[in-house]
Amino acid sequence: MHSGYASHTDLVFGEAKGKPLTLDLFLPKNPIRSVPLIMYIHGGGWRGLSKSWCPYPMRFLALEYAVASINYRLVPEATFPAQLHDCKAAVRWLRAHAQEYGLLGDRIGVWGDSAGGHLAAMLGVTGDRPELEGDGGTPGVSSKVQAVCDWFGPTDLVSIAGATADDPESFVAQFIGGAVTENMELARAASPVTYVSGDAAPMLIMHGDVDRQVPLSQSVALYEALWRAGAEVRLHIVHGGAHLSYTRRPTDIPWHAPEVQQLVDAFFWRHLMCDPTP
Repeated sequence: MHSGYASHTDLVFGEAKGKPLTLDLFLPKNPIRSVPLIMYIHGGGWRGLSKSWCPYPMRFLALEYAVASINYRLVPEATFPAQLHDCKAAVRWLRAHAQEYGLLGDRIGVWGDSAGGHLAAMLGVTGDRPELEGDGGTPGVSSKVQAVCDWFGPTDLVSIAGATADDPESFVAQFIGGAVTENMELARAASPVTYVSGDAAPMLIMHGDVDRQVPLSQSVALYEALWRAGAEVRLHIVHGGAHLSYTRRPTDIPWHAPEVQQLVDAFFWRHLMCDPTP
């Protein structure tokens, strides 16, 4: 138990090759009603970090949201689509156990940065697609999410690979299990832009204009595809924003500007907290 919220750590939401998949769930203390949930997906190039990296959404506990931070299989232990399967399994488990923990099971938002932003976007555009669900977690429960906040996630793995498309040691190649030039269909299958439709979850995309690791053009491409499809989407460019570092706490000033926090707050409030208009 921590000040201001209750925590449930290492909850098992699935299993992969005999190993448990776990998440941490944080609940506001003494809420007057069931609360919406923000599920956070950590970054780290699909090959680093863990659920312990969850710095951004914790302030939402004071606003009476629950927060979950999940683990998923990392490279090189597993390649795509294992990571997406694990994220979907976490959504299904949280929805299935919503009543037990005082959650609103029909109001689940996801938020991720970098590789986590990619996986969050994938959840937003692939809800309940049988070929992408995987067989872990809680079968028969929807993996659809109601809102996605994507911070500087890769969206088109074919184009982002660029000059490193033939490099088997690149981030993308390790994620899909081989050089992009030899695995073009798999790279497309692992790209959020591939699945865009008007049925995508509402999405807030944020990207810094001095990001040297994931080009701003990646977020622009996803935004334009969603806009053309008629989905609800907003792109906010963080001027002076770099790719956030995982070697220190997130103190990058542009990303802590009031306008950034206000946009995220308003986005989740609209889609998770407010009652829908009849």
